[in-house]
Amino acid sequence: MMNGVTIGQAAIFAGVTIKTVRHYEKNGLLDEPARDSSGYRRYGSAELLRLVQVRTLAAAGVPLAEIGPLLDADADSFATELADVERRLTERIEELIVRRDTLHRLADGDRTLLPDRAVELLARLPGLGFPAAEVAAAREGWVLARALVPEGFDDYLTNVENALEDTEFLALSRRASESATWEPDDPRVEEVAAALAGHYLAHPAQLKIVTGLQARTDAATRYTLIRHHGEERESASARLAALVEAKLRAAGVYIPGSR
Repeated sequence: MMNGVTIGQAAIFAGVTIKTVRHYEKNGLLDEPARDSSGYRRYGSAELLRLVQVRTLAAAGVPLAEIGPLLDADADSFATELADVERRLTERIEELIVRRDTLHRLADGDRTLLPDRAVELLARLPGLGFPAAEVAAAREGWVLARALVPEGFDDYLTNVENALEDTEFLALSRRASESATWEPDDPRVEEVAAALAGHYLAHPAQLKIVTGLQARTDAATRYTLIRHHGEERESASARLAALVEAKLRAAGVYIPGSR
């Protein structure tokens, strides 16, 4: 009569399933024990010890392919290998923490794609008289700006923050927002465009709101994607933007592309 326990008992003692024990054996981590006279495999103390060692290392995150060599290594190599496993696990933990923080930020969709500073600035706009549609358009445009011209985005936000302290700029910007509801050929579009262009030319710091997102490469493509995002081609907003840019170009201001 052979000593030892059945595979079911071994699994219970080690805190795993029979399927897991067989999986370890299939991967060469455990030797299949001898069978008794009835044909049942019997796990002795040596097999149980090995099973517990494999289970412990696997639970700690050591890949199965590395467990065998690790258990067969001498004491010094074992310690070195464990230190390497710990380092990789630490990196994985840090990666998971970043992912968890991203999930938390999903509760506030803006904060997933924009820095807190931009989110806070967007939150101010309704109180300054900008309609929800204008705020939504700004949000999408800023997401694009941050992605396409990341090196200029912080300066752009600074320029916007400073401009919002100017009551004249605020009034003109609100007027421009109203133009979204006008017909494209409304004569007021030309008036607002002239006023905006004149204001920008008289305030070089605020002009950077228009020029500051020009990328160092592919400038025309990136500028157009950002500046004209969400515009309908035959809308009053599109005509207003085109007129402002044309007037600025005529005054010698470099703006990529043409409309």
